[in-house]
Amino acid sequence: MIDVVALGEVMLRFDPGEGRIHTARSFQVWEGGGEYNVVRGLRRCFGLRTSVVTALVDNAVGRLVEDLILQGGVDTSLIRWVPDDGIGRTARNGLNFVERGFGIRGALGVSDRAHTAVSQLCKGDVDWDAVFSAGVRWFHTGGIFAGLSDTTVDVADEAMAAARRHGVTVSYDPNYRPSLWAGRGGADRAHEVDLRLARHADVVVGALGLAGTYPGQARIRADEVADALAEVAGLLPGAKVLATTLRDVPSAGVNDWSSAAWSADTGFVTGPRMAGLHVLDRIGSGDAFAAGLIHGLLGDTGLEHALAYGTAHGALTMTTPGDVSMASLAEVEALITGGSAHVRR
Repeated sequence: MIDVVALGEVMLRFDPGEGRIHTARSFQVWEGGGEYNVVRGLRRCFGLRTSVVTALVDNAVGRLVEDLILQGGVDTSLIRWVPDDGIGRTARNGLNFVERGFGIRGALGVSDRAHTAVSQLCKGDVDWDAVFSAGVRWFHTGGIFAGLSDTTVDVADEAMAAARRHGVTVSYDPNYRPSLWAGRGGADRAHEVDLRLARHADVVVGALGLAGTYPGQARIRADEVADALAEVAGLLPGAKVLATTLRDVPSAGVNDWSSAAWSADTGFVTGPRMAGLHVLDRIGSGDAFAAGLIHGLLGDTGLEHALAYGTAHGALTMTTPGDVSMASLAEVEALITGGSAHVRR
């Protein structure tokens, strides 16, 4: 039985380590993807049984992605395999080149993901009633998957509606990527899609992305977060929880990191504040936050403690390379209770 299912693209990430993409002669390869990272963290750190719905071309690259997913403990039975035409003319697997940044140089991502197998998923391709009738407790998807193509918006809508019919808790992360919407309506269209899909969600992660008239319209100061979440709550009357990470970036290697949330039961609450957090690789930290939050909410820990799980898990994910979490539950709980970086023997 699966606890949590995610819908999204899983790409190969090519990491030049401390170097630059345009001068690299070798890369470390990881798997990653906004929605997938959440269920990967829930499996490896928090011990939940998870699965990912995605599509891959059936060639050596697709099987490498599958092998990495299997190493992460995520169930692969819901992967849709697309025949390989030999050169990727009709469908291909996504690639993501990411350098971590350092000091005044920010992180950089160069994705190569057009015409991927998962971007061609259409409504009706997945039997969602079969997926959700097997005891699934939670379903997660987000704006990255929805932004892949016009058809993936409908797939996400179909999946979220089916999850709600089966009584499955639904979460959504707007996770705006300008490159996915260039030439397709831009930020305005992304905002329209996010509002359409988030109305199916019980929990919205990254909810500040829905504040304003389009994603990233204005920088929201710490003293404005409560009002911004209240604004989003007015747009999404069915949402039970709205959550967000809070990050200031003095440099690529040092971030101030925290979180906040709103629920009808608690009102506005804040998570632990971690000032001056030293960062090795920030990619995937928001997804790790979502995983910790979901773990806490599934365990009925209360919203403040769920925020603490998310904040600590996101912080620890920034201390290791790659998109996915390498943290243990013991490390997360130690950090929540004030653990330090002393050597453990």
